Amino acid sequence: MVRGFIQSRLARGPGRGPLAASPRFEASTGHYIHGMDEERIALFIDFENLAIGAREALGGMDFDFEPIGNALAERGRVISRRAYADWSMFSDARQPLTRSHVELIEIPQRMGATRKNAADIKMAVDAIELAFERDYVTTFVICTGDSDFTPLVHKLRELNKKVIGVGVKGSTSNLLPPACDEFLFYDNLAGVDARGKVADTSDGGDEETPEIDSLVTTTLGGLLRSGQGEVLASSLKRAILRKDPTFTEADFGFRAFGELLRHLESEGVIELSEGPGRGDPMVQFPATGTGEQGAFDLLQKAVSDMAAFNGPVFLSGLKNQLRKREPDFSEKKFGYGGFLQFCKAAATRGIIELTWDEGAEDYAVTPA
Repeated sequence: MVRGFIQSRLARGPGRGPLAASPRFEASTGHYIHGMDEERIALFIDFENLAIGAREALGGMDFDFEPIGNALAERGRVISRRAYADWSMFSDARQPLTRSHVELIEIPQRMGATRKNAADIKMAVDAIELAFERDYVTTFVICTGDSDFTPLVHKLRELNKKVIGVGVKGSTSNLLPPACDEFLFYDNLAGVDARGKVADTSDGGDEETPEIDSLVTTTLGGLLRSGQGEVLASSLKRAILRKDPTFTEADFGFRAFGELLRHLESEGVIELSEGPGRGDPMVQFPATGTGEQGAFDLLQKAVSDMAAFNGPVFLSGLKNQLRKREPDFSEKKFGYGGFLQFCKAAATRGIIELTWDEGAEDYAVTPA
């Protein structure tokens, strides 16, 4: 059935519906203009695969859509979001996904592999149909670790679509990642470690309120990690708005986004340089970040002191120890998506050593 559908669509050729003009932010005027320079993303989620994979491979952790949403917001406009499952099995996930504007596709209750195959077929058919009916969609994101979707990835790439895969590292087939243009492991997405058992650094209080410098630096870091090259102020503003459509620099006392960026540059948070267009500078991190080095020094001293006094130091609770020494500490000021990522950066620089302790089910941190 699926093969016949695909062959019939190939015979007809891609649809030529009206192209949707994507808005481009003009920093000098503060307005959007139409353009075709943004990726248009369609998201398809094999929810059962991701939810069970996260629970089994990440210490019982519940699947959270937000890290995927943020990662895709840094890559382009997500114009379609669909998740496939028998939702009677995942009733707790319905409301969070709906709040994130994910369309829930119901697969009727069946038994065993028959039910799973029904979800796979429906998702594959919908993806191929969208590729033909909406030829302005440039990127398809397939969230699954199931190798059964490898033929779908091949077909989408034949249709000149970029394909990004997302899966849990411990439950992803070795066949799937090489077939994609890019593959993101859910475990490594910014924000996932902050929700897991290992990096739970809260002490029962309210969640940290995002600050403007953290919002800018984490978004800038995500854009740089996604390999988009030089980041313009207009691209940065668009990515921030995709994460938080209610964002406005006026809430922080700035009259324009450029004024906000100049303030952050004066604080040593970012660095601006001349861009290709007037009023649209390139944004990057400072080549020598004294603030970041100070944070690494703080981490090194805290680990050394704790190791000398208490013995083994584990990642859980380490962030709280840093905040006791420096209350306004936040790794997000320096573009890191989470505290684990910050510690990995410190380990790479030879500041600390980071090893997984199977007995403690946590990362052991020792002085380098």
